[in-house]
Amino acid sequence: MKSDDRFAPRPLARWYWVGAIAVLLFMLMGCAGYLVSVFTPLDQLPADQRALMEARPVWMIAAYAIAVWVGLLGAIALLARRKVAVPLLLVSLVGAIFTFLPYAVVPRVRELATENDGAVGIVVTALVWTSFWFARHSQQRGWLR
Repeated sequence: MKSDDRFAPRPLARWYWVGAIAVLLFMLMGCAGYLVSVFTPLDQLPADQRALMEARPVWMIAAYAIAVWVGLLGAIALLARRKVAVPLLLVSLVGAIFTFLPYAVVPRVRELATENDGAVGIVVTALVWTSFWFARHSQQRGWLR
């Protein structure tokens, strides 16, 4: 093996498409969740959920929007095999972190959040990190143009 061979693009793996489609579906679910959280009238929610929704700071809602909509653009870029997917999914990851940060640092949100809310935050953030990692890995393999 020549020393330059390790930097040569590798053939696109079949599982790339499975991963890219999985990222797209995950981001679409996030967009749907965001739309539900924004457009559901608060008077239709149980009292505990209503209190949590009302306690959310504006920056948390903005971070949620950034995380899902930029993440969707990143997923589309993955399907198009574009390098721009990497920074887009990084922005989505930062947005996801700031979406769930209030569960730990905003006293009123922390009081109202359940263990399930925290667990969902950890799992979602881990999945967004995995999506970002997948894009970086794909770029390093030379699969993104």
